[in-house]
Amino acid sequence: MVYTESEILQYIEENDVKFIKLTFCDIKGILKNISVLSSEMSAAFERGVRITAKKIYGFSIAGGRDLYLVPDAQTMSVLPWRPQHGRVIRMFCYIRYGDGTPFEGDGRYFLKKASKKALSMGWCFRFGTSSEFMLFRNDESGLPTKIPHDYAGYCDTAPDDKGENFRRDVCLTLEQMNIHPISSRHEAGRGQHEIDFNASSALKAADTFLSFKSAVKSIAEQHGIHASFMPKPVGNDFGNGMHIGVNVFRDSDFFNDNQISENPDEVNMAAAGIMKFIHEYALFTNSTVNSYNRFGEFSVPRYITWSDTEEEQVLKLNTETGGEAPIILRAPDCVCNPYFVFGLLIYAALDGIENRLEMPEKYSSENKNYEKLPESLFIAAEAAENSEFLRKYIPDKLLELVIADAKEEWKEYSSEYDKELYEEKKYFYSL
Repeated sequence: MVYTESEILQYIEENDVKFIKLTFCDIKGILKNISVLSSEMSAAFERGVRITAKKIYGFSIAGGRDLYLVPDAQTMSVLPWRPQHGRVIRMFCYIRYGDGTPFEGDGRYFLKKASKKALSMGWCFRFGTSSEFMLFRNDESGLPTKIPHDYAGYCDTAPDDKGENFRRDVCLTLEQMNIHPISSRHEAGRGQHEIDFNASSALKAADTFLSFKSAVKSIAEQHGIHASFMPKPVGNDFGNGMHIGVNVFRDSDFFNDNQISENPDEVNMAAAGIMKFIHEYALFTNSTVNSYNRFGEFSVPRYITWSDTEEEQVLKLNTETGGEAPIILRAPDCVCNPYFVFGLLIYAALDGIENRLEMPEKYSSENKNYEKLPESLFIAAEAAENSEFLRKYIPDKLLELVIADAKEEWKEYSSEYDKELYEEKKYFYSL
């Protein structure tokens, strides 16, 4: 259900809402929020709520100016894991300066701008995600260990699959938030699970992804276990990735049931654009040192190739969709900022369509001469630094900060004697 500001104020009054979480994320995609009392909500809609920019990663590019959270009324949802008496609702926010102009580091605004550009060119995009995570046991003190929650395999059932009840609780909780998963299952790794979502508008898909991650983390704590989206939490096991399904169609087809382009040439051109720039925007789809440990293992892609079958390709092109998205990108992981990632995918696909790009050679296991995905965070940072594509769309100050931070992270990692311990401390407990 889509609410207006006045309807939300009425809902707050009639449903014993005491707190409203105004939610946003930093440049890395880490969720943040400020809670306001229900009595302050009218003022929040009118003026926004001020935040201290310098305390949030990436927001220092505001140059000391005040930033304000402006609630998006259309994103209101109740948080089911919070008390029913004195209940809590949540809204995602745009971030603006005091004069109302958008903040350059606001990922939601970046994605909204990309979607508007697509519409101006006559195109609509929809995104769906398939996200993996792992569950680990806690010790007697309640602290996370690296002992898997179970040792089941792909699509196994209970009792081997000990996460069945957990996944059920996540899916039911999301449904109460008006978010509808389409499937869930045990994945191939020990304690590994996946939950999939249908395609929706770019902004809604990004909000859904962040809501899903928050629900997984919150419900895991209720179950007394630890959920990790870390790309490669255990060195000798599967890693956690995120497949992104991309639908592209003409805006005149928006009300068609399938909402998928009937012209395979258009899909191919969009896919070619996504592949053309993947090396350059890898810093956004795979943003940590640990992200690059996944590539090339357990069917995770290493080479920039495509196929229409299940291969070790970075992109799967569905010639017969059967309800699936026609384009599936397999390289990203779940610790990205989805707003920037989806926005960059839109811009890359539009470049492919506008320039009528052709798909490169289809994947063959006999060919080992394909271009590789970046092999490290440092290589990804250098590719981003030399990218005209990124500089065309990402504000200069923001791009420079992301590149510099990635290089510093790589420097820290390279100087560590125990690299596994470094990754565990930096990522395992927080991602």
